[in-house]
Amino acid sequence: MGCGGRGTGAALQALSTSQNVQLVAMADAFKDRLDDCYKSITGNLAESGINASKVNVPEERKFTGFNAYEKAIALADVVLLTTPPGFRPIHFEAAVKQGKHVFMEKPVATDPAGIKKVLDMAQVAKQKKLNVVVGLQRRYQNSYRALYKNKDLIGDITSAQAWWNNDGVWVKERQPNQTEMEYQMRNWYYFNWLCGDHIVEQHVHNIDVVNWFKNAYPVKAQGLGGRQVRTDKKYGEIYDHHFVEFHYADGSILNSQCRHIPRTMSKVDELLIGTKGKIYGDAAVIKDHKGNTLFAFDKKGENNPYQAEHDELFAAVAKGEYVLGC
Repeated sequence: MGCGGRGTGAALQALSTSQNVQLVAMADAFKDRLDDCYKSITGNLAESGINASKVNVPEERKFTGFNAYEKAIALADVVLLTTPPGFRPIHFEAAVKQGKHVFMEKPVATDPAGIKKVLDMAQVAKQKKLNVVVGLQRRYQNSYRALYKNKDLIGDITSAQAWWNNDGVWVKERQPNQTEMEYQMRNWYYFNWLCGDHIVEQHVHNIDVVNWFKNAYPVKAQGLGGRQVRTDKKYGEIYDHHFVEFHYADGSILNSQCRHIPRTMSKVDELLIGTKGKIYGDAAVIKDHKGNTLFAFDKKGENNPYQAEHDELFAAVAKGEYVLGC
C-alpha cells in the first residue's frame, strides 16, 4: 500500500530477502504512481539479483483509489504500509484485523487519535502473534546496535541532543484541473493531516534513538517553531524550524532541533551524555569526558538497515516465530 519512492524501495527490499517471498498485489490512490512503481520494481529485478518470478501482479491485482488497500490486504500474508502517514492507522487496523504481518513506515500516525488507534491495534497484533516492524531503521543498524550494547560505558544518561537539520524536501507544483485533495496528497509532506510536520515525519528517527537508549519516553515538553523561509502557499502549513526541550521522568533533558532551510548547516545525528562519557550516534563512537575513546564501531561491519528490517521480519514469518514487537 503506497507506491511512491519508499513503497518501491520497501517492495524491492522484501523481495531481496532469502525467504520465499512473492509480490502479489499493489495499491495506491493514483494509477500513475502504481504504474511507475511497478515499472521501477520490474526494471530493477536483475540489478538487485531478484528472480522475475517473485513479481506476480497482473492488472487485476493492481488496485487504485481510497479503498484499494482493502483489496490488496486480503490477498497478502505480509503487507507493506508505505502511504503518506495520515492513512497509516486505518491501514494498520485493517491489516491486523485480517491477521496479516506488517511492515509499516514511520511515522505511524500524525495526530493523537491516530496514535491511539495504532497503540490499540498493536495490542491486538500481539495477542494474534503478528510480527510488526516499523521503519525506524537505526534499530536495525549494526553500528547503533553496537552502541546500544555498550551504552553502560557512559553511566547514567543525564542529557541528550538530537538534530535533523538540512535543506528540505521536494515540492510538486500544482497541475491544471487538479483537485485540492489530489494536490495535497501528492504534496503530502506539507500538510499536517498527512505528514504530522518535520518532527513527526523525519526527526522521529533521532528522538527514537534517545528514547531507545534511555528505555523511556519524555513526560513533558516545551518548544518553539515557525516559518522563516517556507512562506509560499506551495509549502502548505508546516514549519521550517523547530526546537523542543523534552523532559524525562528521571530529570534528564533532550534538546531537540530540526530545520529545513537551504544553505544552512546540515546535521542529522544524536549525542547522549552520561555520568562517565558521551555516545556519538552517527560516528558510532563512545568517549569519556576527557576525550578518550572507550568504544569505536568498525564501519567495515556496517550493514544496510533498510534491508535488515525486512530480512528479520520475513525470517520470523517464515519460521513461524514471534520475535519482533510493535
